[in-house]
Amino acid sequence: MSQNTNHQNHNHYKHGEVKAHSCCSVKAPVRNQAISNIDAFYICPMHPEIRQKGPGNCPICGMALEPELITLDDVHNPELEDFTKRLKVSAVFTIPLFLLAMSDLIPGQPIQHKFDSRLLAFTQFILATPVVLWGGFPFFKRGWESLLSRHLNMFTLIALGTGVAYVYSLIATLFPNIFPDDFKMHGMVAVYYEAAAVIITLVLLGQVLELKARNQTGNAIKMLLGLVPKEARIIRSDGSEVDVLIDEINVGDKLRVRPGEKVPVDGIVLEGKSNIDESMITGEPVPVEKSPGSKVTGATVNGAGGFVMETTRIGKDTLLSQIVDMVGLAQRSRAPIQKLADTVAAYFVPIVVVVSILTFLCWYFLGPQPSFTYGLVNMVAVLIIACPCALGLATPMSIMVGTGKGATSGVLIKNAEALEGLEKITTLIVDKTGTLTMGKPILSKVSTVASFGEDELVKLAASLETASEHPLAEAIVRGAKERGIAIPKVDKFETFSGMGVRGIVGNQVILLGNKKLLSTNDVDPSELVAMASELQAEGAGVMLMAVDGNPAGILAVQDPIKGSSKGAIEYFHRQGIKVVMVTGDNKLTAQAVAKKLNIDAVEAEVLPAEKNKIVKKFQAEGASVAMAGDGINDAPGLAQANVGIAMGTGTDVAIESASVTLVKGDLMGIVRAHHLSKATMRSIRQNLFFAFIYNVLGVPVAAGILYPYFGILMSPMLASLAMSLSSVSVILNSLRLSRVKI
Repeated sequence: MSQNTNHQNHNHYKHGEVKAHSCCSVKAPVRNQAISNIDAFYICPMHPEIRQKGPGNCPICGMALEPELITLDDVHNPELEDFTKRLKVSAVFTIPLFLLAMSDLIPGQPIQHKFDSRLLAFTQFILATPVVLWGGFPFFKRGWESLLSRHLNMFTLIALGTGVAYVYSLIATLFPNIFPDDFKMHGMVAVYYEAAAVIITLVLLGQVLELKARNQTGNAIKMLLGLVPKEARIIRSDGSEVDVLIDEINVGDKLRVRPGEKVPVDGIVLEGKSNIDESMITGEPVPVEKSPGSKVTGATVNGAGGFVMETTRIGKDTLLSQIVDMVGLAQRSRAPIQKLADTVAAYFVPIVVVVSILTFLCWYFLGPQPSFTYGLVNMVAVLIIACPCALGLATPMSIMVGTGKGATSGVLIKNAEALEGLEKITTLIVDKTGTLTMGKPILSKVSTVASFGEDELVKLAASLETASEHPLAEAIVRGAKERGIAIPKVDKFETFSGMGVRGIVGNQVILLGNKKLLSTNDVDPSELVAMASELQAEGAGVMLMAVDGNPAGILAVQDPIKGSSKGAIEYFHRQGIKVVMVTGDNKLTAQAVAKKLNIDAVEAEVLPAEKNKIVKKFQAEGASVAMAGDGINDAPGLAQANVGIAMGTGTDVAIESASVTLVKGDLMGIVRAHHLSKATMRSIRQNLFFAFIYNVLGVPVAAGILYPYFGILMSPMLASLAMSLSSVSVILNSLRLSRVKI
């Protein structure tokens, strides 16, 4: 991309160290609108630590920087346009040059023998010079920059290889008499204009194909951005309705969503019922029923019903925008496996240069005549075939496609390290409520002692639970309302972590929680524990209640198991992954759920602060632990785990602490994430294998190792074709991830 300036003033390099410009701390938001090339941030797909304002070239690998933000607009790609133009012009000169130089392979009298050798050489010089000096100018420019920055790369090798062939040919054309007779074939000094020109043309072809393929790696994000509707129907305060642009919507606005329309922004249903297709966000094909109070997500598709919604989030705060942001960050992160490729690449180019020199010397001193010609040709072939571009692209291309694929399936990966780590997990720790179960418990049974009545017990319990944030509190409050019970106000409400709650209702002191809470407050819980044991054995959560220091009864709450939980656990067992349930519930309730789902181990009656200790315990035993949870209580454990998985139905704190977020909070989402991790890592390993084996086999063949045995030599032109196709094959293999079913 000769038109672009390599903005090295935005980066500092010293002794091979690369530091981002100070402006790199500013995170640019993902937008649908086009932004100017000058103001936009650009990054290198192979070296995301390189980030600068405006286009340019990566000082490490030499590749053109790409826009950091993916938008729906047809972004101007100056390098693709420039290389395409250079390719077309170069091909016009290269094809006749190639036919002229290789005419001795065509049956009949070779053209070379019909014309004066000097005339032929000058003709080839005239045809090759525009290709090498103009068509190959970006490669020579970047090759020179790589020497200045001491980051040798693929352009170093291309510039050396084609430059040597062209300069040697030029000297042979202008000063043929300075060469001894053993340099000559058929009475003339051999020239290699066609090799230099064909190499440049083929490398340009490879770059064009590569750039077009790389453009497809952002298709997943573009697809998500394309889901957002441009207009919405707003309901004014006077009851009138009018269509407005999405950008004109504010939080709190009332919107009407008609049958078949897309939900414009995130919000809550106020009136009406419908089924909404959320597959583009969650990956689940079955439409979800929505009614007043239900949350709806922007860009999802409404079914046959209509409804009125209130806007809760707009612009960059919507779920879709957050997904796009997260995917963008993940695509720019580096997987640990990339360190292998980086280590090899750091030494690879200097080694190749040394090998090419040794190749020339071996052929010159030990090879057949004309030994100089053989040495030169094979040295150029080694330089060209060994370009490490495929090695550098192997990991980032798969990461980009894999994280994009996850985003369209409800699996949001925070960084490449999490994607790699998820494949290696041996133990999965899951919370019970909201993960294995529906997370919407119901009041299933009330039993009393002494003279207390059921409704009285429910009234007192609901009074306390209106002030509680416990997952089971809502079930009791909802149960009281369903019974038509008026809920009185509670005074002096207190929460005791891991035990329960206490408060004053009227003149009565109420305790509601487990046996530890009652014992701590000098209430004998034995009678209530006996009543609760049978219900707990069936999987119900049971709370004990005491009134004014006396046992009053129990309230049983049942949280139905999610239909997907059993199948998901069976999948993990087939993968050799141990499933552990961690819950604050009592052992009887936890074991009942574990038995139904065939869970391997149970950690019950766990306090919130203890969850990360349990993760540490399994890690100390050598396990690679993934933990899934959806609450504030789970955040320390999610942060401690090798891979933290936040259920999207949970809290922002849990999501921030996790490496993976599931838009839909169930175990099948973890199954999809594990599938995605395995597929992505398989793609990366395939890419690395292709890149390594290509160089391991290609360099010796290009050096001429097969010549003594089979008389086979690799043409530098064939080497350039193989080099270009290797990079394209890596990208195409990565793009296969977009078609993987997870």
